[in-house]
Amino acid sequence: MNFIKVGAASPKIKVSDIKFNIENIKKLIDEAIEINTKILIFPELCITSYTCADLFTNNKLLEESDSAIHQLVQFSKGKDILFAVGAPLLINYCLYNCAYIILNGKILGIVPKSYIPNYSEFYEKRWFTEGLGITNTEIQLSFQENIPFGTDLLFKFKEICLGFEICEDLWVTIPPSSYLSIMGANIIGNLSASNELVSKSSYRKDLISNQSARTLGAYIYSSAGVHESTTDLLFSGHMLVAENGIILKENKRFNRENELITSIIDVFKLNSERMKNISFRATTTTSSIKPRIIHFKFNNVDLKEFDRYVDKHPFVPKNKALRNERCEEILNIQSSALAKRLEHTNLNKVVVGISGGLDSTLALLVVVKTFDMLNIPRKNIITITMPGFGTTDRTYNNALTLCKELGCDLREINIVKASLQHFNDIGHDPSIHDITYENVQARERTQILMDIANKEAGLLIGTGDLSELALGWCTYNGDHMSMYSVNCSVPKTLVRYLVRYFADYITSKTTSETLLDILDTPVSPELLPKDNKGNIAQKTEDIVGPYELHDFFLYHFIKHGSSPERILFLAKKAFKGDYEEDTIKKWLDKFMYRFFSQQFKRSALPDGPKVGSISLSPRGDWRMPSDASINSFI
Repeated sequence: MNFIKVGAASPKIKVSDIKFNIENIKKLIDEAIEINTKILIFPELCITSYTCADLFTNNKLLEESDSAIHQLVQFSKGKDILFAVGAPLLINYCLYNCAYIILNGKILGIVPKSYIPNYSEFYEKRWFTEGLGITNTEIQLSFQENIPFGTDLLFKFKEICLGFEICEDLWVTIPPSSYLSIMGANIIGNLSASNELVSKSSYRKDLISNQSARTLGAYIYSSAGVHESTTDLLFSGHMLVAENGIILKENKRFNRENELITSIIDVFKLNSERMKNISFRATTTTSSIKPRIIHFKFNNVDLKEFDRYVDKHPFVPKNKALRNERCEEILNIQSSALAKRLEHTNLNKVVVGISGGLDSTLALLVVVKTFDMLNIPRKNIITITMPGFGTTDRTYNNALTLCKELGCDLREINIVKASLQHFNDIGHDPSIHDITYENVQARERTQILMDIANKEAGLLIGTGDLSELALGWCTYNGDHMSMYSVNCSVPKTLVRYLVRYFADYITSKTTSETLLDILDTPVSPELLPKDNKGNIAQKTEDIVGPYELHDFFLYHFIKHGSSPERILFLAKKAFKGDYEEDTIKKWLDKFMYRFFSQQFKRSALPDGPKVGSISLSPRGDWRMPSDASINSFI
């Protein structure tokens, strides 16, 4: 599944006490191995400590540092973990601040710090030489020959490609990690010694998050801790793991003991994002540096425990404040897009079919917001409820109440008589409740809406959502069609929160109560007769499956190009305790079948605004042959 567990470690150290330092480094390596960590990043100059100052010019310190590296190399034999430690390296009278990358009894390569800070509280150039521009170089140590040395090194195992930079490198205008990423690195390790100042940690966190987003990669950051010299500065041992703009793990700073954080990186997702992002692909040709790729291998990359969080509702933010902010933004996108279409067509009326269900409710709320924004009277919103064979009192009354409370032009047209006439015209027995029975009603409603839109010089607003389009859960040339579709890229799980947002913050008490009852009503097209108690008999989620599962499947299938096997793996983690594996598999198979078989409906969609990262518009995000075979996906 292309997951890898990575970690950042900040050891308890003593300034210039190398024996003490490497013992704590060893402890952290063993601790990381116990939980199957495969890549581990230590702080800058952690072998000697970062704050040795003029002691860096003392031969004894440098000899002890080289000896400590040799000990760590010996210690790493038989250990299936790649780790990067910081130490000085003296070559031809030049001292470099380096990252030593070690695996299983061997130094794979040594990466020097490219940029040496020499301003404010930093004066590293007193001791160290910049490594910028060092390429195609090898060095010898007393215990190993032909060690790759330079800033052009990448370390590769299957789909994993590692690059390294050191502290200040990240703070420059174009960090080395940017070049490393376009050369192929999808995970960057940063060995750092970043001192603490008021608010610096927030800036540092944003910097790391943004760099991981810019490079479409993962970023592992480990900084020196509180036991560095406090003569002038304090360090906090700040550690972070980021992935494509998201902070996966962060420690609590100022810890006084050895500390390790770990997280699972989704390498598949990163590589998928890069493959789809044409702009990123284009930048891969801009680097003049030819990387040296150091191949390595792990014996076993199995995860002892998959502790990575998998969001069961990837379209909906978990944080309430963020969710409300997202709802407001989506509503602004929808209403602004509709406003543009109304201005372009020089129309000041719309027609909306109102069923008392979620989707038509959201569409109406968007229209109301748009008309208020354009200062068009709400009476120009022509809402039409069209009771049929399956319409229940609950949905009917909610539709009437909602339209009246919002001040719209409410009209009622019963479709039973027209549908019966049509059954007679086409020779269909109305007692046979098949697809023809259902679609006659859906198309009759759409015909009414289209014709009234023509008669009133209005725009027919579509109400169908993204989840229904993914499943093809709409009648072709029925509710599938409109003149502008405001919900076309809003998934069902998000529709609920948008309606609730209106209920909680925007509408009157009566309208709010109506919206809450609509939210509590089972999702249904109400195309089959009511049960003997007058309740909804046709419940969509009983037929096609839970929308929260389908939205999860849709997100991972479209966003990352995930295989059904990978989607099933993730779904089992996300919905553990909610659904059994057999149930998830059943609805995943249903999703794949319907997604492929119903593409012809998505190939003929009306216009509508994209509001999130996924859309199925044939004019933009999703172009798929209507006759593509499902055989490779089942």
